[in-house]
Amino acid sequence: MPLTSPLSLEQIRSQFPPLQSSLIYFDNAAGGLLPRRSIAAITDFLTRYGATNSTPGHAAGTEIMALKVRAREATATFLNAAPGEVALAQSSTALNFRLAAAFARMWGTGDEIIISELEHEANASPWRELERVGVKVNIWRMREDCTLNLDDLRALLTPRTKLVAVTAASNALGVTVDIAAVSAAVHAVGGWLMVDAVHAAPHMLIDVKAWDCDFLCFSPYKVWGPHLGALYVRGKLLAELPVPKLDFVADDDITKLEYGTPQYELLAGWLGTLEYLAELGGSVMFSRAALTAAYHRIHELEAPLLAQLLEGVLGQPGVTVYGPQTTEGRVGTLGLRVAGESPLATAERLMNAGISAAAGHFYAVMPLTRLGLYPEGVVRLSLAHYTSAADVDAVVSVLSEQKS
Repeated sequence: MPLTSPLSLEQIRSQFPPLQSSLIYFDNAAGGLLPRRSIAAITDFLTRYGATNSTPGHAAGTEIMALKVRAREATATFLNAAPGEVALAQSSTALNFRLAAAFARMWGTGDEIIISELEHEANASPWRELERVGVKVNIWRMREDCTLNLDDLRALLTPRTKLVAVTAASNALGVTVDIAAVSAAVHAVGGWLMVDAVHAAPHMLIDVKAWDCDFLCFSPYKVWGPHLGALYVRGKLLAELPVPKLDFVADDDITKLEYGTPQYELLAGWLGTLEYLAELGGSVMFSRAALTAAYHRIHELEAPLLAQLLEGVLGQPGVTVYGPQTTEGRVGTLGLRVAGESPLATAERLMNAGISAAAGHFYAVMPLTRLGLYPEGVVRLSLAHYTSAADVDAVVSVLSEQKS
C-alpha cells in the first residue's frame, strides 16, 4: 500500500474546524469533533441528493443504494467483520433494545444473564428488560479500584448463563477490560458475549475476531463521525435471532435490525471519517492495514497525554480520581471530583477558562451508584488524538486554582 508520512499534531488539528477557534475540548467521550472530510461528505450528499431515498430505477436512487453498501463494507473493515454482520442505525442504544427483543422471544424462567457493574445503561437496561420474561439478571461487581476481576465473573457463570454484557472501556471512568479473556470464560459455559465498545473505539482498534465476541456495539460519533450507531452480530447467529422485523426481510439479513430509512447523509459522513483515519496513519487508501497504522498513531499521541493528565490531576490537593491511579488499565478518560465542589461547579469553572468538560453520571448509573456518586456523578475529562499538551496544562492549571 502506498504510504505518506503520518499526520503531525498540527496537521491533525487543522482538520477539525472547532479547534481553530481556541477550543480546548475534553468532552470527547460524549462525542468527537468531525474532520473536514466528514463535514464535506455530509454537505456534498445533501447538496446533491437532498432527502432522495435509495429507490431503484433512477440514477440517484442507485447511487445512494451503493453508498449504503460502501458504508456497511467500510464499517465491517473497521471491526474486522463481514459486511453481512454489521447493522447501522441511529444509535447503539436503539440497536441493543432491538436485540433484547429477540432475546425475550428466546429465553425465560431458568435462564440467566450477567451484566458488569461498569456498564453504560445502553449495555444494561436492554438486558434488564429480560427480567419481564423470567430471566435472572446477575451483576458482575467491580472491585474497590473500579476494575473487573475474572475470578468474580467465573463465580457467576453457570450452564444457565445465556449472555454476558461487558464494556471494553468504561465511559465514565476510563477503566479497560480484557475482552479476550472474558470471552474465553463465557464461551466455556456456552454463553454469548455482548461487548460495548462505544468508549473503547476512539482509543483502540476493535477486532471482533481477536476478541471472539458474539455481539458488539459502537458509536461512529464517538470516533469522529456523525451521529450513528453500529451493531455487530456474529454471522452464524443472525438467522436464529427472532428480531421483530418487516415481514419480507429474510431471517439471515442484517437489515432486519435496521428499521426505517437510513440516515444516508450520515453514512456519507462516516465514510469521510474513515478516509481521514487512513490518512492519519499515513495511508493513501482505506483498509484494515491503514486503520492499524492510524491507531498506532493515535496511541503514540494519546499515551503521553494521558500520563501528563493523570500525573497533573493526581498532584492537586483535594482532587480524587476514580479507578486505577496509573495509566495501566485505562484509556484517556478520567472521572474525578474536587473536594468541596460539585461536579457541575468544577465543569463550569473549567468552562469559564475556555475548556469544554462535562459533569454528570453519563448513563453510568451502576458504577457511580457503587461509588456513592450518583446522581451528581463526576467531572469527566476525556482526551483524543487531537488534544495537545497545552490543553492538558490548561486543565491542570484550573484544577490547581483555589476554589472560591
